[in-house]
Amino acid sequence: MKSPAPPPLNALRAFEVFARHRSMTAAAAELCVTHGAVSRQVAMLQDHLGVVLVSGPRHRLALTPAGADLAAGLSQGFTAIGQAVATARAEVRREIEISCLGTFALKWLIPRLPGFVAAHPDIRVRVVESYAAIDFARDRADGAIRILEPRPVTDRQEMTVFMPQFQGPFGAPSITPTELTVEAMARLPRLHSATFRESWTVWSKLVGVDLPPAAVEREFSHNHSMIEAAAAGMGVAIAPWAFVAPDIASGRLVAPFGFAEQSSRIVFLRPAGRRDRAVDAFRDWLVAEGAVSPGPPIPSTGPDG
Repeated sequence: MKSPAPPPLNALRAFEVFARHRSMTAAAAELCVTHGAVSRQVAMLQDHLGVVLVSGPRHRLALTPAGADLAAGLSQGFTAIGQAVATARAEVRREIEISCLGTFALKWLIPRLPGFVAAHPDIRVRVVESYAAIDFARDRADGAIRILEPRPVTDRQEMTVFMPQFQGPFGAPSITPTELTVEAMARLPRLHSATFRESWTVWSKLVGVDLPPAAVEREFSHNHSMIEAAAAGMGVAIAPWAFVAPDIASGRLVAPFGFAEQSSRIVFLRPAGRRDRAVDAFRDWLVAEGAVSPGPPIPSTGPDG
């Protein structure tokens, strides 16, 4: 006697995601399809099996006992598939894609990357610039570097803090000498990055300084453009220490008031529960590099003089 044909894989996957979220809308978001597409797949699966898997009003669907049993088995099955794929990938030369803040990539990550390549010649790292919130259900990245407030691990993402976060004002030596006062700095053109427009407000509150409105403000699309404008003497800017450390070490930029530590941290994000030897190695390398990365120097003066 012939065995019945198995249900379509897409329908099984759609049902498993719905069962995990208990929401057609959330399932559609994870699968990058429409609400209706998930609903049709679940209905198709019920028809194929001849079993009622969900019941209740359209906007308050719940799993039946049969649906709950099937969902539990499917969840284990898809986890096993993911682990098997990760194990197979680990046996071959791997390329991992890392989504990273552009200025952090230019100023911190890429200058250190040869060390990772030398230690792991079997792993290729592809760095992709992005400032957007990462969604591993939508984005193809294997990991992401962002500046975020530390938070507990979720069922979607794992977070590893690998560096503290400091911010402070800086400029070219010609306009921001080490003896600069806050009053004198307040009269200089104030530079902003469109990716973090509130930088001056955040810093002034952090260090307890009241800054009058700027006489001249200039905005740039990204931090790296703003930093270059500051180095060219176009005004004073604020950015994370990691973005400007090489330029301050070389004397190209000066930070007369130093850098204040913020509650946010530089973190590595990865999909929760996804086993991947290459991503593990990259995360561990970031943690090691972050531990030996020099912090900001103690300033000769401070906002209070």
